[in-house]
Amino acid sequence: MNTINASHDLANVSFSRDELLVLNAALNEICNGVDVFEFETRIGADREFVTGLLQGIGSVLDDMDQLSS
Repeated sequence: MNTINASHDLANVSFSRDELLVLNAALNEICNGVDVFEFETRIGADREFVTGLLQGIGSVLDDMDQLSS
């Protein structure tokens, strides 16, 4: 992961495909694989937000797959 720039509320970062795959797998496990008691308290965001993040990362990975074929 490389930080491109960052401010108090926003960061632009660059992730390798492998890094995105790890994030995707971790978020998928959190959202779908285990029952997290007090999800929002423990994760720091509600399940809907995290599921949206998971979908966004999945879309980026899909785009990367299309570019490589």
